[in-house]
Formats: sequence, C-alpha cells, structure tokens
Amino acid sequence: MSSKLRNFCIIAHIDHGKSTLADRLLEETKTIAHRDMIKQVLDDMDLEQERGITIKLHAIQLKYTSKDKEEYTLNLIDTPGHVDFSYEVSRSLAACEGALLVVDASQGIEAQTVSNLYLALDANLTIIPVINKVDLQSANVEGVKASIIELLGCKDEDIILASAKANIGTSDILEAIVNRIPPPKINADAPLRALVFDSTFDAYRGIIVYLRVFDGELKTGSKIKFFETEIATDAEEVGTFKMTRVKTGSLKSGNVGYMVTGIKTASELLVGDTIIDTANPAPEALGGYKKIKPMVFSGIYPANSDDFEDLREALVKLKTNDASLIFEPESSSALGFGFRCGFLGLLHMEITQERLDREYDQTIITTVPNVEYQVHKTDGEMVLVDNPSQMPPLGNIDHIKEPYIRAQIITPTDYMGNVMKLANDRRGVFVSTNYLTPTKVDLIFEFPLSEIIFDFHDKMKSISKGYASLDYEFIDYRESELVKLDILLNNEPVDALSSIVHRTKSYEWGRKLCSKLKELIPRQMFEIVIQAAIGQKIIARETVKALRKNVIAKCYGGDISRKRKLLEKQKEGKKRMKQVGSVQLPQEAFLAVLAIDQ
Repeated sequence: MSSKLRNFCIIAHIDHGKSTLADRLLEETKTIAHRDMIKQVLDDMDLEQERGITIKLHAIQLKYTSKDKEEYTLNLIDTPGHVDFSYEVSRSLAACEGALLVVDASQGIEAQTVSNLYLALDANLTIIPVINKVDLQSANVEGVKASIIELLGCKDEDIILASAKANIGTSDILEAIVNRIPPPKINADAPLRALVFDSTFDAYRGIIVYLRVFDGELKTGSKIKFFETEIATDAEEVGTFKMTRVKTGSLKSGNVGYMVTGIKTASELLVGDTIIDTANPAPEALGGYKKIKPMVFSGIYPANSDDFEDLREALVKLKTNDASLIFEPESSSALGFGFRCGFLGLLHMEITQERLDREYDQTIITTVPNVEYQVHKTDGEMVLVDNPSQMPPLGNIDHIKEPYIRAQIITPTDYMGNVMKLANDRRGVFVSTNYLTPTKVDLIFEFPLSEIIFDFHDKMKSISKGYASLDYEFIDYRESELVKLDILLNNEPVDALSSIVHRTKSYEWGRKLCSKLKELIPRQMFEIVIQAAIGQKIIARETVKALRKNVIAKCYGGDISRKRKLLEKQKEGKKRMKQVGSVQLPQEAFLAVLAIDQ
C-alpha cells in the first residue's frame, strides 16, 4: 500500500545528534535488537566511528506501527552534516518526500543547518523541525524555538522536543513522520524510471546501485538501461535495506532499495543517472541532480612507482562509492606518474586519502592542494590551470582570475571582532550582517577560495572557542594579482612544491616555506640550497649545511700544508658530489605548506 509508505531523511549541522537520533529510530521500530546496538550504528565506516561524523549517506527500511494501529514502511536516508559532503545531502533529498531538521538545543541554528534547509526547501520537501539535546543543562530551548519559527515560519506546536541520547521524543518524531510527510506519488503503469542516488562496488557481484523507483516497477531479471551512459544490463537481484540487504524480487513505484547489476567496470556508472526499461524505455530522465564541481585539487602519487595501476584501480572503485571524487592521470618530474584529483573541500580530500590507505592499502604521496584558476594569455587564449606546473611563462600572461565563494559564518556576538579580523587577513570582502538572535550573528563574506581551503575552518573554530560555523558556495571568477611561486633545490625546480599565491603574500609565504623545508630535509654529504623564486627573481633562501667527515683526524701534528692539502681535496670532492648528488625529499616536505601558519 503506497499510502503506508514514507521516504524521509535527516538533515542537520555536524555534531547535532543526527546519527544518534537515527539509532533511536532503529531501536524504537525494533529494526535492530538492543544487544546488537552500537553508537551511530549506520556510520559503519571505521573513519566515521573514529571521528564521530557521517561521511556517507546510509539507507535503511523501518517498520512502524502507529498509535492508531496502522503499520507503515519508513525508508530513512541518513545524511552527512559537513559542508564538504553537501553533494551526499542533495542526493538524499532527491529520493525523499520529507526531512527531519535537527537543531542542537545548546548550539542553536548553524551555517550548515541553514544551507541544508534551503536545499530541502528547493526540493519541495516537507520539513519537520526537531530540537535535540533538550535535557542538557546548557539547552536554550525557547531561544532555539524562536530562531526556527523565524527561519521556517512554522508554529510553536510544530516543533518536536527530543533528546536522542535520553530517548525523549522518539515516538513523537515517528508519529510526525507518518502524519505530516506525504506518501510518495505512485505511477505504477508508467514506463520504469528509477533514480540512482548511490552505489558501491562488490568484488564478486560488481556494482550495486542504491535507487528510488519513481515510475513503474523494477523486478529481478528485468532488462534495464542507464539513461546517460546507455549501458544495458540485467537486474540480477533487487531488494530493500534492513541492517543488511534483503532480497524482495521487485521494487514498486515509490520505494527505495538496491539492485545488483553485475557490471564489473566501476567507471561505467554515474550516480544521479536514471534507470529505464530496455523494452519500454521512458522518453526522458528524472531531473533534480546538479553536476558536481570540485573545489580543491591535489596530486596523488604512489610512494612506489610500480603501484601506479593499483592506485588507478583503487580510485576507480572508490569513485563508485564517492560520486563527488574526480581524477585524471598526470606526471611530475619529482614524483613520477600519478593522478590529479578534484575534491569538494579539504576534509573530503583528507577522508579520501585515509580511505585509500585503509580500504585499498595504498601508500601515497599528496601534493599541495590548490584551486582552479582562469589564466588569460596575451594572445587572447584562456586556459584553466589546476596545477601550478601548467602555468604559462610569466611573459605570456595578461591576467589571472581566481574562484570566489560566498561564505556564511554564524557566530556568537562575543567573537564577532575575532572573526572579522580573520576574514580581513584572508582577503575577505564583507557583504552583510544579520542578527539571528541578540547573541548570535550571521555574517556574509566573499572570499577567494584559495584563502579558505588550508586552515581557515580550524582558525575560525579556535578564535570562537568552537562556536562559529561555516558554510560556503561558489559564486564567480575574479581578476587577482597572482604569481607562481617555485621552490628550487640546488637550482633545480621541484614542480610538486610549486604553488600559486597572491603577490602581497608571496615573500612571506616563500620565506616560511624555505624555513620549513630546511627543518624537514635531512642533511647530506653536500650543501643543499633551498630557494623560493617568482619567475627569475629569487625572493627567499635557506641552506642545509653539509655533513662533514673529519679528514684531518689522522694527522697527528706535522706540517700545516699536509692538513690544508687534505681539506682542499675534500672541498673538491664535495663540489663534484653536489653536481651529481640528488636531494631525497621526505613525504612530510610535500605537506609542509599545510603546516605553515598564515
């Protein structure tokens, strides 16, 4: 019965208790036995458990008997809360009719709460506001209520008070889901159309797609085709999600489930594609998906060049499970063959590196992260540069444009001055101020993306004692006075350490990077000169002194000319060694730039 079906997701800022609330819903509906319960049970990745954050969306089906003794089937899609994983959130929203908006009673509305709410409203979802952690001593329930009413325009009685940890309000939330969220529209007689909202790779069964059926019915054995890629295959197995995958044989219009495709080439599937029937194909694909645009680029290279193909295979499989990751092959004179990868942000990049290490046993070296620039040459041509080594010679460049973002920072008024100063240091352009409450302010800035991808979030959290929150979106490209900063070791440029920086910060940046490399590069038998250069101009220099063998130790007294002869001979040898010697760079050197305090 379609009228007894509900598809919903949970949206919230990071650390507002979203995954814990999902745990309570699983317990309340007896989807999982109490003895099998662990904290954040849907966060099944080691990294998610360790960091206490949701990285991947997770789908699960619950059976709930309401107060009027009606049994409902609820499809829950748990979503991440960090700004870097907003693409995961948008995919969940496209597969649902309603959303629980969870707000922490002590923290109040934060940047990502507002961002995810607007995504849900754009998708025409029914919003159920929930104030979580009401049992905390620091809870400001009335203040948070007022903020939600102002934001949503809802009534006081529409807001549910809950505490996921203390299991307060869980039954009220379930009742609100079945009473307020509309059932999905059923188009059983229309040709099959199902939306792929996620996928995973199984070494034995191939790609397993997670989907929401909008029109028609998907059965085991159906001959289907993916609309965009035009790949045809059979539906080897179809089913729904409990704590594990459960075979059902078919998925009807309005339902959420999975399909085993048997496709072994991971690169052949697009998350966001529409599944149609080969015999009776639907004329058009389902809408609602935007093409993902990476914000941060970094080179990923195997520590051992023989592992290049293994790394390629690992990235292809990882992309099946992480649709927002993009990569293409590239080569570096310092690091050999590797891949240029695009990420949604720095946390996304960090998580991807961790997953490559843990899940695919890849030992990798990463280069300095940077953004994509528009370089306008003197001959009128415009080139996109996401790697400093691709930068045209200085004389061929007319001007460079860099990406700008609009940042929303929500902070207590006590830390407003600190946040303003940090924004000013990072070339931020102030746009507006909006007081959400007498003690909480919403600040809008425009920043060059390159200024916030390193440590802006950490610095902002530090100066606001953890209370400020950040959300951002890309706006446009703007002309800036940018230069390519090269690092030379004994007059040889190291392309993997090159970076593109603003001219006003280039001298300080070059000096700090040379100083950091001096600490990290081990001493050799010859002197190492570290230089920072813009074009032909050297702007900073450090020297790693040579290790010296005491060649005159064997001379007991005797003529001074004998000692001088030995020292001269040593000097000649060092000069020759410097000409043929190659400097071995430790992996930490490539991440040294991240440790520099701006």
